Amino acid sequence: MSVFSRAVAAIGGGYVVAALSTALLASLLPMAPADAVMSATMLSFAVYTCAVIWVFAARTAWHAWIGLVMPGVLLGFGLLASRGAA
Repeated sequence: MSVFSRAVAAIGGGYVVAALSTALLASLLPMAPADAVMSATMLSFAVYTCAVIWVFAARTAWHAWIGLVMPGVLLGFGLLASRGAA
């Protein structure tokens, strides 16, 4: 069950963290909008890879989930704040 939970965290949680980081970076990078989106999208592959590595390197499945939820919440608040400022 622990491996299944980690796999779900890696696939689903990693995707959510990567998508949120892409959206936040695309809105914050100081360049042309098309270039910002392309740069943020390319960086999202690194973010997703790091999230997957984190999930399987964490001591327990709970630590893996917490390690994805906390950055996800912070990125979500950052995205909301950047949208409100624009």
